[in-house]
Formats: sequence, structure tokens, C-alpha cells
Amino acid sequence: MTAAGTKGPLARRTGDGTWFEDFRPGDRWRHARGATIEEVENQLLTKLVVNTAQEHWNEHSMADSPWGDSRIVFGMITGSLTIGLTSQDTAENALAELGVTAMRFRAPVFHGDTVYAYTEVLAAESAPDRDDAGVVRFQHWGATADDRIVFQCERTVLIKRRSHWFTR
Repeated sequence: MTAAGTKGPLARRTGDGTWFEDFRPGDRWRHARGATIEEVENQLLTKLVVNTAQEHWNEHSMADSPWGDSRIVFGMITGSLTIGLTSQDTAENALAELGVTAMRFRAPVFHGDTVYAYTEVLAAESAPDRDDAGVVRFQHWGATADDRIVFQCERTVLIKRRSHWFTR
């Protein structure tokens, strides 16, 4: 799948459109914001978590790689950024993050790449143990400005029901 295959309308969910009742399986959209990953994020976080993979912070060791001396951004930065870009539209009314599964890092990200996020609602079901919320399962993609899919995952969130939480 290409990023073009995930593109739908820009998100219009922020605010009133982020309650459990607003998410319908099959809905797809592109989140409004993107973010450019700079060297500082990659260097700081890669070293803070003691990721010693040379392709993240050693230009010299990359000289003979298919990417030349370009260092690759640590995948968990790409994944975290993608999920973060989706959160305003998918977790504004969240009570709990229940899980992230099926993570795939599909293509490398380099310093200076801008990542955009896309979402599809896979399922929306009543929460088994509470009537004030429901469980929504999302598919998220991260793609660069040139439409390379670089990350994907499934994410499950417990989200408030408007009927129980919304008051004017």
C-alpha cells in the first residue's frame, strides 16, 4: 500500500468529533499536522535509550551502506511520532491506551524527512465492563512527504461515550 492509498479527507475530528460514537469502521483520514524529524531528536533519543545500532549515530560506519553516509532515524522515534500525530484526533476523549500491535517499520527515515499520519478505523465495540466508553481499534500509517510508508501499527483505545460524558 502506498500513502496515496491511505489518503482521505483531512481530519475534522478534533473537538466534538472524537467521542466513541464518532468512530465508524472503514473511516479513513489524513491528520492535519506533519512533523519534520531533525538530527537532534534522533541523536538524543537514540543515545538516551542506549540503542547502539551504528546506522543511527555513526556517519562513518554508514559510508558503505545503500544510503551513503545518511544516518537512519531510530524506528521508535518514527513510530512514536506517527502515533503522536494521530492522538489529537483519536485520543482526545481517551480513558486508556489499551495496546499497540502489529508494528512494522517499512522504510527508513532520514534527518530532515517530514512524516504525516493517516488513520483507518478497524473496529468500534462496546467496552465489556463499562457502559460509559467503547473500544476503538485503529490502523495508523506514517508516511513521508513523498508518500513513502515508513511505519504502520494497530492501536486500541478506550474512548468516552458522548452520551455519558458530554454536558453543555
